[in-house]
This record gives sequence, structure tokens and C-alpha cells, in this order.
Amino acid sequence: MPKMKTKKSAAKRFRVRPGGTVKRGQAFKRHILTKKTTKNKRHLRGSTEVHATNRGHVAQMMPFA
Repeated sequence: MPKMKTKKSAAKRFRVRPGGTVKRGQAFKRHILTKKTTKNKRHLRGSTEVHATNRGHVAQMMPFA
């Protein structure tokens, strides 16, 4: 059997918190910021958690997390 490996792209994007939830960065904050409102950009700051429907996909990409 081949070794199970972590998807390194997923490991760079996600962190698993001690409670089991998965932390991720906000999207839509990289470029084309001039047409976005200040309020919208302010709400995109910081990090949030991965939605429950996608948590299984992240767990498959990171089997040891």
C-alpha cells in the first residue's frame, strides 16, 4: 500500500482547531479592491471556519490533522 499523504495545498490553507473545527482565510480580498466598499472589505478581514458541509472534504485532504 502506498503511504497516505497530506495535500500540501490544503495544509497551507487550513488549520484544525482543538475543538475540531477548521479555520480558513477569507476569500475575495486579494485584488480588484477599488470597486468593493470599505464595509465589505472590513467584513472580509480575519478568518472564519469551514462550513460543516465542506468539513469532510478538508478531512480527506488532511488525513493526519
